[in-house]
Amino acid sequence: MSTKQILVVVDPTTNETQPVVERAAWLAERTGAALQLFACDYDANIDAGRVATVWLPDAGPREGLLLRHRRRLEELAAPLRERGLSVTVDVAWDYPLADVVVKRAAAERPWLVAKDAQHHTLLQRTLLTNADWQLVRECPVPLLLVKRPAVSSNPVVLAAVDPLHVHDKPAALDDAIYRFAAALSEGSGGTLHLVHAASPPMGIELAPQLQALIASESRRAIAKFVEAHPVAGANVHVLDGMPHECLEAAVKKHNADFLVMGAVARRGVKKLLIGSTAARVLDRLPCDLVIIKPAELVLPH
Repeated sequence: MSTKQILVVVDPTTNETQPVVERAAWLAERTGAALQLFACDYDANIDAGRVATVWLPDAGPREGLLLRHRRRLEELAAPLRERGLSVTVDVAWDYPLADVVVKRAAAERPWLVAKDAQHHTLLQRTLLTNADWQLVRECPVPLLLVKRPAVSSNPVVLAAVDPLHVHDKPAALDDAIYRFAAALSEGSGGTLHLVHAASPPMGIELAPQLQALIASESRRAIAKFVEAHPVAGANVHVLDGMPHECLEAAVKKHNADFLVMGAVARRGVKKLLIGSTAARVLDRLPCDLVIIKPAELVLPH
């Protein structure tokens, strides 16, 4: 059995297409990963004995609901197994969803947690749910938020790095971003690009000479980074501007399928707060997102 696992968060209440299942299968076929389809549900009224919305022979309301969800997951798993994939299913009676997923990820340490992010406005901008944002803040392993219904046969993978660390990104995070993006690109037969925004700290407007100096330093830092993290020269991009603007422009220009980026999480009074770049781009970008955080800044569960 594969030691690399993708934890796939499935909504068991819908019969609509769930792109996350197919994307996880697509990744598993290319990386040798095993899949675990996971669904979570909870109804306080059922626990309190006030309703019996599900009835099945020899099963109470809670057991009947979980059994129904498990059967739904098995329906999704069957064609994946026919494709030769290793697929297990599991259900949980617990809430809220993000807390349950974070605890499971912390305990099992999958290679990746995958979840759909398919909620759109009339303008088709993806709006992440509260659960999505909580996972971005707290998921202790790489998190894939699936936005596209499909990716290209030779996907473009962008890795957003910051070798100058002017935006408070630890050096180890750039290495983790690169390693995951390179593995994703190599495993999927795709093309890897590096993107860095040459911008002043905190968005301060500088004189042209100082901005040119920052751009020059950025290019030197990227060149040094590439010495240890190989990328084709034509696929290394140092862009002038604020990080969120540069990432949006790069995704559109290269028609990226995946953006692998860091979200620097800082300890707050009650919870982690993600960095401003991630907060500005997560709702705007149309491609699939892989979020990676420094391990030392993830709160234990």
